[in-house]
Amino acid sequence: MYPNTLTQLARSNPFQAPLFSIKTDQQHEKQQTKRKLAAASYDDAEVSCEYGSNKYYALCGFGGILSCGLTHTAVVPLDLIKCRIQVDPEKYKSIFNGFSVTLREDGFRGLGKGWAPTFIGYSMQGLCKFGFYEIFKALYNDMLGEENAYLWRTSVYLAASASAEFFADIALAPMEACKVRIQTQPGYANTLRECAPKMHAEEGLNAFYKGVYPLWLRQIPYTMMKFACFERTVETLYKYVVPKPRSECSKPEQLVVTFVAGYIAGVFCAVVSHPADSVVSVLNKEKGSSAVEVLKRLGPVGVWKGLFARIIMIGTLTALQWFIYDSVKVYFRLPRPPPPDMPESLKRKMGLLDY
Repeated sequence: MYPNTLTQLARSNPFQAPLFSIKTDQQHEKQQTKRKLAAASYDDAEVSCEYGSNKYYALCGFGGILSCGLTHTAVVPLDLIKCRIQVDPEKYKSIFNGFSVTLREDGFRGLGKGWAPTFIGYSMQGLCKFGFYEIFKALYNDMLGEENAYLWRTSVYLAASASAEFFADIALAPMEACKVRIQTQPGYANTLRECAPKMHAEEGLNAFYKGVYPLWLRQIPYTMMKFACFERTVETLYKYVVPKPRSECSKPEQLVVTFVAGYIAGVFCAVVSHPADSVVSVLNKEKGSSAVEVLKRLGPVGVWKGLFARIIMIGTLTALQWFIYDSVKVYFRLPRPPPPDMPESLKRKMGLLDY
């Protein structure tokens, strides 16, 4: 009965491709239970540090700073138009109309409004998102043990990413509030140095953190989808699209797969998190409103305003973030193991191997 139960459990997992690393070296037995998110293979002799070491987590956090800070800053013009469509759909009717109106009123310089809080805020978010994700992933796998970590690997991805994003949004909230205020209230402030003191003087610290709850509603589902969907897409691409095994692909080829998988994951992320994103944009623009009040006022149709712009933005962002993050791992020679086989002990319990 036990092998049959395990077989049914494994088959019911929507992420069936194995993503658990097995090591035969007794010197690394403790790391058998640790999960490794990777999009390319590596040679143990080439890595610069041990998986799960302080150096490993620090460099992952640095990769998160670059991947999120740079990409979000690069798409500030599109983000500005998206926010304006959400808060004033009568004036900004579409992406192209939004760009036209903004250029006419503010010029090319106006398209860069909010770049400073965007860069600072999303750099801090990236540090927490990717760094804490690696930490929580290893922690949860250690708690589950080797076999359960393999069977419930999807749940581990979801739990680790949600835990990491919880802290990442606390780091992001103040700068996100400043960014939206600069972008959606013409004449309020043109720079972060003007905006932050003015908001604090008018509303106190609450001005910077009143949007943290809708941020959690937007970003936590987004991040859970971002990591889980990315993993599944990478597996699918290597299984059905890439004409050769991943171990035979060069690192540039593997990074291309990373980019494609990231873009596909980004599309799903944008759809899942867009209603909450609309609430955040309106909430940070207005004074004295609550998330529930904004949601009721927008209605089931209003929360989807600006979705097409956000799909383009988030798809591009997510693809570039994964590409940069994986490139940082390549550059610093961090452990990036390929998907291994099911643990032998589990194979025996499931009757796939002879004792």
